[in-house]
Amino acid sequence: MKLIEKYFPTLTETQKKQLVALDELYHEWNEKINVISRKDIDNLYEHHVLHSLAIGKFIGFKPGTHILDFGTGGGFPGIPLAILFPDCEFKLIDGTGKKIRVAQEVCNAIGLKNCHPEHLRGEDEKGKYDFVVSRAVMPLPDLMKIVHKNIGKEQRNALSNGVICLKGGNVEGETHPFRRIVMTAELATYFEEEWFKEKHIIYVPA
Repeated sequence: MKLIEKYFPTLTETQKKQLVALDELYHEWNEKINVISRKDIDNLYEHHVLHSLAIGKFIGFKPGTHILDFGTGGGFPGIPLAILFPDCEFKLIDGTGKKIRVAQEVCNAIGLKNCHPEHLRGEDEKGKYDFVVSRAVMPLPDLMKIVHKNIGKEQRNALSNGVICLKGGNVEGETHPFRRIVMTAELATYFEEEWFKEKHIIYVPA
């Protein structure tokens, strides 16, 4: 948790309590339903929570922003972002029901009212959002085809509405079809830990 406070020093007491609670909750749920690799669960804050919050370094969502977390798994990046941006609304969808159950139980346990997990495939999501976020769910061109219908027209943020993805490794192939409009940022510019090297944020305006 100190790792999170290092990069987000202005968290409220409520936000700190919610973030602290994630450790026990995810360890507990991961014993029942494997949403995080057993080898990786002890790196929860660095590899999952802080990784998710990188989006909050890239953009400060304005109050009232609506965000769809596509392929959230057990709640990443949606739950950490919903804690960071309590005045925004987050919908978390995943095609695997048991993972969504974990996300819902975690939200309930920490009293997260602006986060709404639902068992739903991306193709079946009909809502409109300012941004779609995801964490290495599928290749970017495939993702864009599915979620393009979900990006709303009304603008309320400094960045135009679009898709924001967290990706590792070489992203040139995936971003090439969008080379005239895509924006990328290396997570190593935000976080000094070794694990964040060669990890990126990709933003494509819709």
